[in-house]
Amino acid sequence: MSRRSGILEFAVLGLLRESPMHGYELRKRLNTSLGIFRAFSYGTLYPCLKTLVANGWLIEEPGSVPALPPTTGRGVAPASSLAGRRAKIVYRLTAEGKEHFEELLSHTGPDSWEDEHFAARFAFFGQTEREVRMRVLEGRRSRLEERLEKMRASLARTRERLDDYTLELQRHGMESVEREVRWLNELIESERSGRDQRRSSPESSTQHDTSGETGGLPRHRDDNSRPDPSDDTK
Repeated sequence: MSRRSGILEFAVLGLLRESPMHGYELRKRLNTSLGIFRAFSYGTLYPCLKTLVANGWLIEEPGSVPALPPTTGRGVAPASSLAGRRAKIVYRLTAEGKEHFEELLSHTGPDSWEDEHFAARFAFFGQTEREVRMRVLEGRRSRLEERLEKMRASLARTRERLDDYTLELQRHGMESVEREVRWLNELIESERSGRDQRRSSPESSTQHDTSGETGGLPRHRDDNSRPDPSDDTK
Protein backbone atom coordinates (compact mmCIF):
# COMPACT_ATOMS: atom_id res chain seq x y z
CA MET A 1 0.00 0.00 0.00
CA SER A 2 1.32 3.43 -0.93
CA ARG A 3 1.60 6.13 1.70
CA ARG A 4 -1.02 8.29 -0.03
CA SER A 5 -3.57 5.48 -0.30
CA GLY A 6 -2.91 4.65 3.35
CA ILE A 7 -3.76 8.23 4.30
CA LEU A 8 -7.00 8.04 2.31
CA GLU A 9 -8.02 4.77 3.99
CA PHE A 10 -7.29 6.29 7.40
CA ALA A 11 -9.44 9.36 6.63
CA VAL A 12 -12.31 7.29 5.23
CA LEU A 13 -12.38 5.06 8.31
CA GLY A 14 -12.28 8.12 10.56
CA LEU A 15 -15.17 9.84 8.80
CA LEU A 16 -17.29 6.69 8.77
CA ARG A 17 -16.65 6.23 12.47
CA GLU A 18 -18.64 9.44 12.94
CA SER A 19 -21.59 8.23 10.83
CA PRO A 20 -22.38 6.03 7.82
CA MET A 21 -22.18 7.82 4.45
CA HIS A 22 -22.47 7.14 0.75
CA GLY A 23 -19.67 7.86 -1.70
CA TYR A 24 -20.80 11.37 -2.61
CA GLU A 25 -21.01 12.43 1.02
CA LEU A 26 -17.60 10.93 1.73
CA ARG A 27 -15.91 12.73 -1.15
CA LYS A 28 -17.56 16.00 -0.11
CA ARG A 29 -16.32 15.62 3.47
CA LEU A 30 -12.83 14.69 2.28
CA ASN A 31 -12.75 17.79 0.08
CA THR A 32 -14.22 20.27 2.57
CA SER A 33 -13.02 19.01 5.95
CA LEU A 34 -9.66 17.61 4.85
CA GLY A 35 -8.23 19.92 2.22
CA ILE A 36 -5.38 17.55 1.39
CA PHE A 37 -7.92 15.38 -0.47
CA ARG A 38 -9.21 18.03 -2.87
CA ALA A 39 -7.47 16.32 -5.77
CA PHE A 40 -8.99 12.90 -5.06
CA SER A 41 -11.57 11.69 -7.59
CA TYR A 42 -14.24 9.03 -7.43
CA GLY A 43 -11.85 6.87 -9.45
CA THR A 44 -9.54 6.93 -6.42
CA LEU A 45 -12.18 6.81 -3.69
CA TYR A 46 -14.23 3.84 -4.83
CA PRO A 47 -11.30 1.39 -5.20
CA CYS A 48 -10.34 2.42 -1.67
CA LEU A 49 -13.87 1.69 -0.43
CA LYS A 50 -13.89 -1.69 -2.19
CA THR A 51 -10.60 -2.57 -0.51
CA LEU A 52 -11.94 -1.64 2.92
CA VAL A 53 -15.07 -3.73 2.30
CA ALA A 54 -12.95 -6.69 1.19
CA ASN A 55 -10.88 -6.38 4.39
CA GLY A 56 -14.05 -6.56 6.47
CA TRP A 57 -13.69 -3.03 7.82
CA LEU A 58 -16.75 -1.65 5.99
CA ILE A 59 -20.06 -3.05 4.88
CA GLU A 60 -22.24 -1.83 2.03
CA GLU A 61 -25.92 -1.15 2.68
CA PRO A 62 -28.63 0.12 0.33
CA GLY A 63 -29.49 3.74 0.97
CA SER A 64 -32.61 5.72 0.15
CA VAL A 65 -33.89 5.74 -3.42
CA PRO A 66 -33.48 9.13 -5.16
CA ALA A 67 -36.56 11.23 -5.86
CA LEU A 68 -38.52 10.53 -9.05
CA PRO A 69 -37.21 12.39 -12.11
CA PRO A 70 -39.40 14.88 -13.98
CA THR A 71 -42.10 13.23 -16.13
CA THR A 72 -42.73 13.70 -19.82
CA GLY A 73 -45.78 15.46 -21.15
CA ARG A 74 -47.81 12.23 -20.88
CA GLY A 75 -46.93 11.86 -17.19
CA VAL A 76 -44.38 9.09 -17.72
CA ALA A 77 -40.75 9.39 -16.70
CA PRO A 78 -38.22 8.89 -19.52
CA ALA A 79 -36.97 5.30 -19.71
CA SER A 80 -33.36 6.44 -19.46
CA SER A 81 -34.13 8.27 -16.20
CA LEU A 82 -35.90 5.27 -14.73
CA ALA A 83 -32.99 3.02 -15.61
CA GLY A 84 -30.65 5.30 -13.70
CA ARG A 85 -32.75 5.32 -10.53
CA ARG A 86 -30.70 3.10 -8.28
CA ALA A 87 -30.44 3.23 -4.52
CA LYS A 88 -27.22 4.77 -3.29
CA ILE A 89 -24.81 2.49 -1.47
CA VAL A 90 -24.17 3.54 2.12
CA TYR A 91 -20.89 2.52 3.74
CA ARG A 92 -20.89 1.62 7.42
CA LEU A 93 -17.93 0.90 9.71
CA THR A 94 -17.86 -2.62 11.15
CA ALA A 95 -16.64 -3.55 14.63
CA GLU A 96 -13.43 -4.80 13.03
CA GLY A 97 -13.11 -1.53 11.13
CA LYS A 98 -13.50 0.49 14.31
CA GLU A 99 -10.85 -1.61 16.02
CA HIS A 100 -8.50 -1.19 13.06
CA PHE A 101 -9.02 2.58 13.03
CA GLU A 102 -8.27 2.79 16.75
CA GLU A 103 -5.02 0.91 16.10
CA LEU A 104 -4.13 3.44 13.41
CA LEU A 105 -4.94 6.29 15.80
CA SER A 106 -2.48 4.92 18.34
CA HIS A 107 0.35 4.78 15.79
CA THR A 108 2.97 7.51 16.25
CA GLY A 109 5.73 6.50 13.85
CA PRO A 110 7.69 8.93 11.63
CA ASP A 111 5.14 8.75 8.82
CA SER A 112 2.58 10.45 11.09
CA TRP A 113 4.86 13.51 11.20
CA GLU A 114 4.96 14.04 7.42
CA ASP A 115 2.94 16.84 5.84
CA GLU A 116 -0.12 15.04 4.43
CA HIS A 117 -0.30 12.31 7.05
CA PHE A 118 0.02 14.82 9.89
CA ALA A 119 -2.86 16.89 8.47
CA ALA A 120 -5.07 13.79 8.38
CA ARG A 121 -4.02 12.74 11.89
CA PHE A 122 -4.66 16.21 13.26
CA ALA A 123 -8.18 16.25 11.76
CA PHE A 124 -9.04 13.29 14.02
CA PHE A 125 -7.30 14.49 17.17
CA GLY A 126 -10.73 14.75 18.80
CA GLN A 127 -10.85 10.93 18.70
CA THR A 128 -7.21 10.48 19.73
CA GLU A 129 -5.90 9.93 23.26
CA ARG A 130 -4.00 12.79 24.83
CA GLU A 131 -0.67 10.98 25.15
CA VAL A 132 -0.79 9.97 21.48
CA ARG A 133 -1.58 13.54 20.46
CA MET A 134 1.46 14.71 22.39
CA ARG A 135 3.78 12.23 20.68
CA VAL A 136 2.50 13.17 17.23
CA LEU A 137 2.80 16.91 17.93
CA GLU A 138 6.30 16.58 19.35
CA GLY A 139 7.38 14.36 16.47
CA ARG A 140 6.01 16.85 13.95
CA ARG A 141 7.80 19.71 15.69
CA SER A 142 11.08 17.80 15.70
CA ARG A 143 10.69 17.03 11.98
CA LEU A 144 10.03 20.70 11.16
CA GLU A 145 12.95 21.89 13.26
CA GLU A 146 15.22 19.55 11.29
CA ARG A 147 13.75 20.88 8.05
CA LEU A 148 14.24 24.47 9.20
CA GLU A 149 17.88 23.84 10.09
CA LYS A 150 18.53 22.39 6.63
CA MET A 151 16.78 25.31 4.94
CA ARG A 152 18.87 27.83 6.87
CA ALA A 153 22.09 25.98 6.03
CA SER A 154 21.13 25.79 2.36
CA LEU A 155 20.27 29.47 2.24
CA ALA A 156 23.56 30.40 3.86
CA ARG A 157 25.47 28.42 1.20
CA THR A 158 23.57 29.68 -1.82
CA ARG A 159 22.56 33.22 -0.81
CA GLU A 160 25.16 34.91 -3.04
CA ARG A 161 24.07 32.91 -6.12
CA LEU A 162 20.33 33.59 -5.81
CA ASP A 163 18.46 36.42 -7.47
CA ASP A 164 16.16 38.58 -5.35
CA TYR A 165 12.98 36.67 -6.22
CA THR A 166 14.40 33.23 -5.54
CA LEU A 167 15.87 34.53 -2.30
CA GLU A 168 12.49 35.92 -1.27
CA LEU A 169 10.85 32.58 -2.07
CA GLN A 170 13.37 30.81 0.16
CA ARG A 171 12.66 33.24 2.98
CA HIS A 172 8.92 32.77 2.54
CA GLY A 173 9.33 29.01 2.88
CA MET A 174 11.38 29.41 6.03
CA GLU A 175 8.83 31.77 7.57
CA SER A 176 6.04 29.28 6.85
CA VAL A 177 7.93 26.54 8.69
CA GLU A 178 8.74 28.90 11.57
CA ARG A 179 5.05 29.81 11.91
CA GLU A 180 4.06 26.15 12.10
CA VAL A 181 6.72 25.48 14.74
CA ARG A 182 5.33 28.33 16.85
CA TRP A 183 1.81 26.94 16.37
CA LEU A 184 2.97 23.49 17.44
CA ASN A 185 4.66 24.99 20.50
CA GLU A 186 1.32 26.53 21.50
CA LEU A 187 -0.53 23.25 21.01
CA ILE A 188 2.04 21.25 22.95
CA GLU A 189 2.03 23.72 25.82
CA SER A 190 -1.78 23.67 25.92
CA GLU A 191 -1.84 19.86 25.92
CA ARG A 192 0.65 19.81 28.77
CA SER A 193 -1.37 22.37 30.73
CA GLY A 194 -4.54 20.34 30.29
CA ARG A 195 -2.76 17.17 31.44
CA ASP A 196 -1.30 18.92 34.48
CA GLN A 197 -4.72 20.28 35.41
CA ARG A 198 -6.20 16.77 35.32
CA ARG A 199 -3.36 15.44 37.48
CA SER A 200 -3.92 18.14 40.09
CA SER A 201 -7.71 17.71 40.20
CA PRO A 202 -9.27 15.59 42.99
CA GLU A 203 -10.83 13.22 40.46
CA SER A 204 -7.47 12.41 38.85
CA SER A 205 -6.63 9.88 41.55
CA THR A 206 -9.65 7.75 40.65
CA GLN A 207 -10.06 8.43 36.93
CA HIS A 208 -7.69 7.69 34.04
CA ASP A 209 -7.84 9.78 30.87
CA THR A 210 -8.38 7.46 27.92
CA SER A 211 -10.72 9.68 25.94
CA GLY A 212 -10.04 11.93 22.98
CA GLU A 213 -11.22 15.07 24.73
CA THR A 214 -9.33 18.09 23.50
CA GLY A 215 -9.18 20.20 26.63
CA GLY A 216 -5.81 21.50 25.53
CA LEU A 217 -6.39 23.64 22.47
CA PRO A 218 -4.95 27.14 22.79
CA ARG A 219 -7.43 29.95 23.06
CA HIS A 220 -7.38 31.92 19.81
CA ARG A 221 -6.68 35.63 20.06
CA ASP A 222 -8.36 38.25 17.92
CA ASP A 223 -6.47 39.02 14.73
CA ASN A 224 -5.71 42.52 16.01
CA SER A 225 -4.02 41.11 19.09
CA ARG A 226 -1.88 38.56 17.27
CA PRO A 227 1.80 39.41 17.17
CA ASP A 228 3.31 40.21 13.80
CA PRO A 229 5.05 37.01 12.60
CA SER A 230 7.92 39.12 11.32
CA ASP A 231 8.64 40.27 14.87
CA ASP A 232 9.66 36.73 15.81
CA THR A 233 12.44 36.60 13.26
CA LYS A 234 13.99 39.97 14.01
